[in-house]
Amino acid sequence: MMDPRSEVVLRQQQFLSGKVLLINAPADELARELPNDLNISIWTWNFADHQYFEQQQFATHFSVEFPQKDIDQVIIFVPKSKELLSYILHVVASHLKQGQSIFLVGEKKGGVERAAKQLQVLGKNLKLDSARHCQLWQCILHKTETLKPLENWVKTYSIEVNQTQLHICALPGVFSQNHLDVGTGILLPYLNNIKSGKLADFGCGAGVISAYLAKLNCNNEIYALDVDAFALRSTEMTFHRNGLHLEQLHIQAVTGIHDAPLELDAIVSNPPFHQGIHTDYAASEGLCKQAKRHLTVNGELWIVANRFLNYPLLIEQQFGRCNTLADQQGFKVLYAHVSQ
Repeated sequence: MMDPRSEVVLRQQQFLSGKVLLINAPADELARELPNDLNISIWTWNFADHQYFEQQQFATHFSVEFPQKDIDQVIIFVPKSKELLSYILHVVASHLKQGQSIFLVGEKKGGVERAAKQLQVLGKNLKLDSARHCQLWQCILHKTETLKPLENWVKTYSIEVNQTQLHICALPGVFSQNHLDVGTGILLPYLNNIKSGKLADFGCGAGVISAYLAKLNCNNEIYALDVDAFALRSTEMTFHRNGLHLEQLHIQAVTGIHDAPLELDAIVSNPPFHQGIHTDYAASEGLCKQAKRHLTVNGELWIVANRFLNYPLLIEQQFGRCNTLADQQGFKVLYAHVSQ
């Protein structure tokens, strides 16, 4: 099914020409439906979307950085985060030339009007279409920019857990970019009791859990798993910032827990349940249902989740038992292990 934002782009395809880069595009048929004389490529930081475009045999670039190629026009599908859009616009304006076009498309409820205001500083803005609760804007680039290093976009903050201090680095759009979220804050003190060994942090975000597990025991082998390239790079930066051994850290892009390594001693997660502006429980419910097959005998599952979610039942169905270790501030810390 075609995303309504893609439908709006298709309606105005006469404005497109040459080498067109789709940025943050949804996994749908847009690239196939656009005219054959366009040279379409994709830049995405979502690993699931990247895999979809690879299967469709499009040139797709999974990264936090702009592809190393000549581009005539870009179409930006507005991300949820205003800070992430600022970064994307800066990167685009440092790679395109004056007179080239930036197109911006998004849902009204997804902040497209706010995004169009962010676009204004770069050139002349025209609203090309408004349909299907979406808008499409064109900006003729008047002002190019000089690319700033990625480090300029990092936000940092410090946390302390059980006398352990950590400095967290988070790039735009990454979960809990400005401060430690409540759920992770509740979970962390319990992790002193975790089994050591080969540990996975599912939905690693800025690497808070990964870094804490690495600090607990320098022999722990940490697998930081996330769908988002900005999260994976943030985790790496957090490890650097805290002087942790990068040999301990394995960064892995995943679309779900099924992509995780096998024979893990523990899986820890503050599981994601948002996909863009929409709620999506598929990844977190998949974790509850499939975690056991990725664990060794006596392997452990540690999850923090909103109290209202039915995860304890899903975990019990797989593990036989799910213990609630904490229930505070709207969150539960859940624990299960694989019996012999």
